[in-house]
Formats: sequence, structure tokens, C-alpha cells
Amino acid sequence: MKTWSDFGISVNETASGEYYTTCPECSPSRKKKSVKCLSVNIEKEVWFCNHCGWAGTLKSGTENKGDYKHWQKPKYKKPAYTPKSDLPEKVLEWFKGRGITDAVLIRNKINYESVYMPQEEDFVMAIRFPFFRQGECINVKSRDGKKNFRLESGAERIFYGLDDMAEITYIVEGEIDKLSMEQAGFINCVSVPDGAPSPKAKDYTSKFEFIDSCLEEIGRVKSFVIAVDNDEPGQVLQEELARRLDKDRCKLVTWPHGCKDANEVLVKHGVEGLRSAVLSAKDYPVDGLFDVIDMWKPTFSYYENGEARGESTGWKVFDELYTVKPGEFTVISGTPSAGKSEFLDAILINLTTIGWKFAVFSPENQPLERHIAKLAEKMVGKPFFNRGRARMNEGELLDAQEFLNRHFHFIVPPEEQLKPQDIIKLAKIAVMRKGVNGLIIDPWNEMDHTRANGLSETEYIHHTLGLFRRFARSYKVHLWIVAHPTKLQKKDDGEYPVPTLYDINGSAAWRNKADNGFVVHRNFLNKSDEVQIHVQKIKFKDVGMMGMCTLHYDYVTGRYFE
Repeated sequence: MKTWSDFGISVNETASGEYYTTCPECSPSRKKKSVKCLSVNIEKEVWFCNHCGWAGTLKSGTENKGDYKHWQKPKYKKPAYTPKSDLPEKVLEWFKGRGITDAVLIRNKINYESVYMPQEEDFVMAIRFPFFRQGECINVKSRDGKKNFRLESGAERIFYGLDDMAEITYIVEGEIDKLSMEQAGFINCVSVPDGAPSPKAKDYTSKFEFIDSCLEEIGRVKSFVIAVDNDEPGQVLQEELARRLDKDRCKLVTWPHGCKDANEVLVKHGVEGLRSAVLSAKDYPVDGLFDVIDMWKPTFSYYENGEARGESTGWKVFDELYTVKPGEFTVISGTPSAGKSEFLDAILINLTTIGWKFAVFSPENQPLERHIAKLAEKMVGKPFFNRGRARMNEGELLDAQEFLNRHFHFIVPPEEQLKPQDIIKLAKIAVMRKGVNGLIIDPWNEMDHTRANGLSETEYIHHTLGLFRRFARSYKVHLWIVAHPTKLQKKDDGEYPVPTLYDINGSAAWRNKADNGFVVHRNFLNKSDEVQIHVQKIKFKDVGMMGMCTLHYDYVTGRYFE
């Protein structure tokens, strides 16, 4: 049996129960080296650092970050929390100045006590907001006098006020706003646990992991009223919440001029002013029905900033022709073995660098482990197996799998083929749970395209592409569909001509419905590594323009180079 000293932990021999000491992992490198940030439970023989998160037990030792335990379902820490019957007068006065009465504080079990604050590297007095699920404390957020915040390390993130969710649920951005809404009579209100993401953040997935923890409660809600802060981060939060929760069941609150959030309205305009603003919530704008007032902010942004290009594909020469915008539909075609799927996968890997996530329906790339291996090759830059070059080692593979696990979510059909409506239904779930930014259908003909009696193939394709395009626009998801051309006649030299979007099997609707379209083409006779990308449709000039560029394909790693 190991002892505390085996892990460098200094514990007094007479200590019992919960004991605080310095952390051997982080204390030596910090300014405040003597602050006792390591919590040790003598009886349970476990420890946890409130500053760096280092944890372990005497039985199994320290948790090793390299053993990929985070692949398993997380085991969340549940903080001990005991509500107090009274709060210091200065705390009550502070809340009173924010328009919040003692009764609201008592119902929400607000505390005021000493906690470790990482920003201060010390213990400070802080207001404590407990997060409950079915009456059990799941997490606690602490706020000190300097507006430093912290959630409990290792605890699950859920909505603040989760137990107050109802068929109509109001969503605000902070705990004070949730209490303010309750003060105005809206008890059925929750707050996001971690505030709004930065508008400049490329990947803010972690900000929305709480949605996956609250799916059961979310599923019982019929209507959401989004009442977040009236600033740029709040707008990002509003858009992402509506995208994930389904705009059709969302309404938006607009705060009075000069007010940023619910609490500011309460302080400046009182309970009736806050109630009036909240009860004036309007339906979220959806495709097909807009008033000019719904678009005044985007219009002013367009006026000030002009046409913004889409996201980079990863190759400058290709970016001149084509970029990727949320909500658009791109069709990809090309002759057999030209590398349509390979090139699309390379685009997706490049887009992960800005945090994009994807729902992938790609039956031709199955079994799934083969597709994952191909994606890993593109990411690592080494072959999965030995192909004349050293293959990726196990550590590189594990790192790649961990990375891909965060960015790729696969739609795998059962024994029977999935219908387009099935794909869209699963994609909507992927948006809500995982926040995916892209949907891939590769290829089109692997779905069940059984048509209703009397419906021609052209009519069916036109209708079904319309369903997919409406989904992409409504959920701000970029849609890529790989579609094969009809059988082409070889030229006199034995090579295939470059197909066009009109050559795609089934209908001219492919070119007409798509926002963008390009063809991947290779000349197999000269055995060159050159790949031609022919951009044949760009609907909006801020995305790109028609033309052709050439990239070089590395067969061993599946990567493309200028």
C-alpha cells in the first residue's frame, strides 16, 4: 500500500477528514507557492487539486493523462453543498441593489463562504450558486468581489436552474439574470453554465457540452424563449442555442434600449419593465418569412463589413475559387476513382483546424475503421500501414483517434438503407448534441430513393434536394453531397472527358439546386499525381468563382498539396 509521501503529498500525521495542503504538481511553479490548494480526504484516501485538477487515490495511484481514460464516460465529481439559513447583511444588500429579494435567494439556496479561486491562487469569500438536478447538487459556481468565477473542477456542467425547466422555458446568460427573471415571476428560467463564447473563438464546443447532459429535460420543453445578453458574445450564444434547440420552437427577447441583460432591465425599469420586455418575445426568424426589423442587425453588419468570404479549404489556390459557408449546399462529382471522397475528406480535416464538426453518411467508405484509418492518415501525415514509409505509431494513432472523436460523428445505416428523411432526422440530433457544422452524403445513390407512385425521377430529386437544402440553411450546416455522373464515353485517347454537373445521373436539378459545385478529375493515362478541381458553379461571388486549379495527391497519406 502506497503512502501520501510516495506522491509527494505532505500530510500531517494527526490529520483526519478533509485536509488541505500544497500541491506537488503545481504549487512549486506558482507565485503563491504556499497556498493549500490540494484537497485530501484522509479516510477515502483520495486527493484533488482545486488549481490544476491533479487527482488520484492511494489504491490506484495518480490518474495518467496519457492512458486515454477520458475516452470513457466521464465520472463526475459531485460537490458537497450545504445551504445556509442566513447570509451576511452585506451580501443581502448587494443583491438588493440588483433588485433581488431574500425570498429568491432562499429558494435558490445561495451561499456565501470561502472557496479556492484559481485566478487569485488563494481562498477568498465568494457567493455560491448551486446547480441542482432532481434536488441533488451537481455543480456550484462561485463568484468573488472581483467578478472572478469558477465552476467546480471535475463536476458535470448542466443548466443553472435545471429543475425549474417547464414546457415553456426561458434561457438567460448568467445566474444573476436567472434570479432576476424569477423576481419578475418567471421561475421557469435557466441559465447556461459557462456564459457566452467569444465571437473570435474558432471552437467553442466545450461551452455547449451541457446540452448533452440535459437532453431528457430539453426533450420535455415545447418552447424556448432566449433572453441572453445584448452584446456580440450574446448574439453568438443566441444563434448557437437556436441552431441546436430548433429555431421553430424558439422565441427571442429584445431588451430595452440601453440595457444589456435581464438584471439591468430589472434595476432600471423594475419588475413590470422586465415582464413587459420578456412577454414581448417574438418568434425566431425562420427561412421563408421575414420582416425587415428581423434583419436589421445582419443588414448593418453587411453594410459595415461587406461581403465576407467563406472558411478556407486549406489550399490558397483552391480558396480563390471556392470557400465554405455555413448553410450552403455543395455538390461534388467526378469520374470513378478520381478521388471525390478522398478530396472531400481532406477538406473536412482542414476545417477541423477551426473547430468544425461533421455528421458523415459514407457507406462506400465502410467498414468504419477503414474510413477512420484514412482520416487518421490525412491528419498525421503518415500511412496507417507500411506503404514504403514508416507507419504512424500507436501514440500517433491514439492522438488521431481522440482528435477525430471530437470532430467526426458517423451515420451508419442498419441492414436496410436509410431514406433521406432518416438522414435529416439523425443530422438534426447531431446538431443538437454535438453542434455539427457540416453534413456529408457520400454518395447520393446509397440512400433508399423509393419514389411515390406517379413521381418522376426528376421531380423526386428536385423535391429531395430541396429538403436537404432547407435543413442546411435552417441549421446553418454546410451540406456536401457526392453524386456520380452518368456513364461517359471515353475520348479517342482513351481518357474520360471532364464531366459537368449536368452529367450527374438523374436530373439537371443537381446544378440548379446547388449553391456550389465542383468536379474532381484525374488523367489516369499519364500516371501523374496531379488532380484537377473544376469549380463549375458558385452562386454567390463572396464564396468564390468558377475556374480550375491543380493540386498534387500523395497516395501514401491521402494528402493534397499545392
